[in-house]
Amino acid sequence: MRVFVTGATGFIGSAIVQELIGAGHQVVGLARSDEKARALAEAGAEVHRGDLTDLESLKSGAAGSDGVIHTGFIHDFARIHEVCEDDRHAIGALASALEGFDRPLVVTSGTAMLAGNPIATEETLPRTGPDAWPRVATEEAAAAARARGVRSIVVRLPPSVHGDGDHGFVPILIGIAWERGVSAYVGDGNNRWPAVHRLDAARLYRLALEKGAAGAVYHGVAEEGVPFREIASVIGRRLGVPVVSRRPEEAAEHFGWFTPFAVIDAPASAAITSEKLGWRPDQPGLITDVDRPSYFGR
Repeated sequence: MRVFVTGATGFIGSAIVQELIGAGHQVVGLARSDEKARALAEAGAEVHRGDLTDLESLKSGAAGSDGVIHTGFIHDFARIHEVCEDDRHAIGALASALEGFDRPLVVTSGTAMLAGNPIATEETLPRTGPDAWPRVATEEAAAAARARGVRSIVVRLPPSVHGDGDHGFVPILIGIAWERGVSAYVGDGNNRWPAVHRLDAARLYRLALEKGAAGAVYHGVAEEGVPFREIASVIGRRLGVPVVSRRPEEAAEHFGWFTPFAVIDAPASAAITSEKLGWRPDQPGLITDVDRPSYFGR
């Protein structure tokens, strides 16, 4: 298949590119700069210039493909509502180019917005209304595409997608611990983060592209829930700083804008995904992976 990939030079997208090429697919990656274009060419992918707000470039990239994997996202948490609406529009543009054809459109959502359920499954619906997480826009856009006859598929990723090159939530926690001089958790620290290695996630995207059912939701979850206290503990040991508990009312002072993620309890299952797609994660778990010098810049 000729596959158009957004976010193709990102932490997860670059692994997807290699996974697809290794499986014999032809990859066309979206690139917004000369630097990104060079990285794609060196990876063995064809370059398509544009960005996530250039809807015409998204349409033309999708139109020339046999399928689309959309992992691109503008990671600006200060404008989270705005960038989630940008994602809605991007998915709409991609879908418009695939309408009328049986070509898969795989989009990226998150399990974190399912917090509050005992263990979220692929069948769990995200909250809507005033309590909804902004990223619900992604799944609403996928549903709208499906209603137009597009073979849209959702892959939900957990709060921690880890591995070499990680610049997500765990590195943010490491930075906060380094700055504050302590590695903290809130309360008893038993709130849980599901997790997956980037290489396992990349394989799931390929399987969703090749075998995914229209309207399906799949979970890229290798570990259903790692206690936050365990993450804080390995960070504290590696940095040589105390590991401490913060009361809920102290959380915002310590974690700042990251507080909602530091306190979230969002265990999730991938049992349905494993059954439907035969996905079997085999990479190291979160604690084993993070407990390496490379996560701490040495």
